[in-house]
Amino acid sequence: MDVGELRVGGYMMIDGEPCKIMDISKSKPGKHGAAKARIVAIGVFDNQKRQFVKPVDNGAEVPIIDKRAGQIFAVNPSGVQIMDLETFEYIDAPFPDDEEVPKAKIVSGAEIEYWRILGKIKITRVK
Repeated sequence: MDVGELRVGGYMMIDGEPCKIMDISKSKPGKHGAAKARIVAIGVFDNQKRQFVKPVDNGAEVPIIDKRAGQIFAVNPSGVQIMDLETFEYIDAPFPDDEEVPKAKIVSGAEIEYWRILGKIKITRVK
Protein backbone atom coordinates (compact mmCIF):
# COMPACT_ATOMS: atom_id res chain seq x y z
CA MET A 1 0.00 0.00 0.00
CA ASP A 2 1.29 3.50 -0.79
CA VAL A 3 2.02 5.92 2.05
CA GLY A 4 -0.43 8.40 0.50
CA GLU A 5 -3.30 5.90 0.87
CA LEU A 6 -2.87 5.47 4.65
CA ARG A 7 -5.54 7.02 6.88
CA VAL A 8 -5.79 8.07 10.54
CA GLY A 9 -7.04 5.13 12.60
CA GLY A 10 -5.47 2.60 10.24
CA TYR A 11 -2.47 0.38 10.96
CA MET A 12 1.03 0.16 9.51
CA MET A 13 4.41 -1.34 10.33
CA ILE A 14 7.15 0.96 11.68
CA ASP A 15 10.51 -0.57 12.64
CA GLY A 16 9.00 -4.08 12.54
CA GLU A 17 6.25 -3.19 15.03
CA PRO A 18 2.53 -2.90 14.16
CA CYS A 19 1.32 0.63 14.95
CA LYS A 20 -1.99 2.50 14.93
CA ILE A 21 -1.83 5.75 12.95
CA MET A 22 -2.73 8.76 15.09
CA ASP A 23 -1.81 11.69 12.81
CA ILE A 24 -0.82 12.23 9.18
CA SER A 25 0.46 15.50 7.75
CA LYS A 26 1.37 15.85 4.09
CA SER A 27 3.66 18.48 2.58
CA LYS A 28 3.29 19.93 -0.88
CA PRO A 29 5.78 18.89 -3.54
CA GLY A 30 8.64 21.31 -4.17
CA LYS A 31 10.22 22.33 -7.43
CA HIS A 32 12.40 19.22 -7.66
CA GLY A 33 11.00 17.04 -4.90
CA ALA A 34 8.08 14.81 -4.17
CA ALA A 35 5.32 15.34 -1.61
CA LYS A 36 6.15 13.77 1.75
CA ALA A 37 3.96 12.39 4.51
CA ARG A 38 4.83 12.63 8.21
CA ILE A 39 3.06 9.92 10.19
CA VAL A 40 2.77 9.70 13.96
CA ALA A 41 1.74 6.28 15.24
CA ILE A 42 1.55 4.35 18.52
CA GLY A 43 2.72 0.74 18.84
CA VAL A 44 -0.06 -1.81 19.32
CA PHE A 45 1.89 -3.97 21.79
CA ASP A 46 4.33 -1.54 23.45
CA ASN A 47 2.36 1.77 23.28
CA GLN A 48 5.49 3.60 22.09
CA LYS A 49 5.07 6.72 19.96
CA ARG A 50 6.86 6.46 16.60
CA GLN A 51 7.31 8.94 13.77
CA PHE A 52 7.80 8.15 10.13
CA VAL A 53 8.59 10.42 7.13
CA LYS A 54 8.47 9.11 3.56
CA PRO A 55 7.42 10.26 0.10
CA VAL A 56 3.71 9.62 -0.49
CA ASP A 57 4.35 7.41 -3.53
CA ASN A 58 6.60 4.97 -1.61
CA GLY A 59 5.23 1.71 -0.30
CA ALA A 60 4.34 1.01 3.33
CA GLU A 61 3.85 -2.31 5.09
CA VAL A 62 0.41 -2.92 6.56
CA PRO A 63 0.01 -5.73 9.12
CA ILE A 64 -2.68 -8.37 8.75
CA ILE A 65 -4.86 -8.24 11.86
CA ASP A 66 -6.77 -11.43 12.61
CA LYS A 67 -9.68 -10.44 14.89
CA ARG A 68 -11.11 -13.43 16.74
CA ALA A 69 -13.54 -14.26 19.51
CA GLY A 70 -12.49 -16.30 22.50
CA GLN A 71 -13.35 -17.27 26.04
CA ILE A 72 -11.08 -16.94 29.04
CA PHE A 73 -10.32 -20.44 30.28
CA ALA A 74 -7.91 -19.67 33.11
CA VAL A 75 -6.29 -16.63 34.70
CA ASN A 76 -2.68 -17.23 35.73
CA PRO A 77 -0.27 -14.86 37.50
CA SER A 78 1.75 -14.60 34.27
CA GLY A 79 -1.16 -14.12 31.85
CA VAL A 80 -4.44 -15.44 30.52
CA GLN A 81 -5.29 -18.72 28.82
CA ILE A 82 -7.85 -18.25 26.04
CA MET A 83 -9.94 -20.80 24.17
CA ASP A 84 -10.71 -19.76 20.58
CA LEU A 85 -14.46 -20.06 19.94
CA GLU A 86 -14.02 -21.19 16.31
CA THR A 87 -11.14 -23.66 16.45
CA PHE A 88 -11.34 -24.53 20.19
CA GLU A 89 -7.56 -24.26 20.52
CA TYR A 90 -5.94 -22.89 23.68
CA ILE A 91 -3.73 -19.81 23.50
CA ASP A 92 -1.62 -18.11 26.17
CA ALA A 93 -1.85 -14.31 26.15
CA PRO A 94 -0.42 -11.56 28.36
CA PHE A 95 -2.68 -9.40 30.50
CA PRO A 96 -4.10 -6.41 28.58
CA ASP A 97 -2.29 -3.20 29.48
CA ASP A 98 -4.94 -0.87 28.04
CA GLU A 99 -7.22 1.33 30.10
CA GLU A 100 -10.04 0.14 27.80
CA VAL A 101 -9.93 -3.41 29.22
CA PRO A 102 -10.12 -3.31 33.03
CA LYS A 103 -8.39 -6.20 34.81
CA ALA A 104 -11.50 -6.69 36.99
CA LYS A 105 -13.37 -7.99 33.91
CA ILE A 106 -10.66 -10.59 33.16
CA VAL A 107 -12.26 -13.61 34.85
CA SER A 108 -12.72 -17.24 33.87
CA GLY A 109 -15.66 -17.76 31.52
CA ALA A 110 -15.74 -14.19 30.15
CA GLU A 111 -16.00 -13.85 26.37
CA ILE A 112 -13.40 -11.60 24.78
CA GLU A 113 -12.20 -10.32 21.43
CA TYR A 114 -8.51 -10.75 20.74
CA TRP A 115 -6.21 -9.84 17.89
CA ARG A 116 -3.48 -11.99 16.43
CA ILE A 117 -0.79 -9.87 14.72
CA LEU A 118 2.54 -11.35 13.57
CA GLY A 119 2.20 -14.28 15.98
CA LYS A 120 1.51 -12.06 19.00
CA ILE A 121 -1.78 -11.98 20.90
CA LYS A 122 -3.53 -8.89 22.31
CA ILE A 123 -6.84 -8.85 24.19
CA THR A 124 -8.80 -5.85 22.89
CA ARG A 125 -12.14 -6.00 24.70
CA VAL A 126 -14.37 -8.02 27.02
CA LYS A 127 -17.87 -8.71 25.69
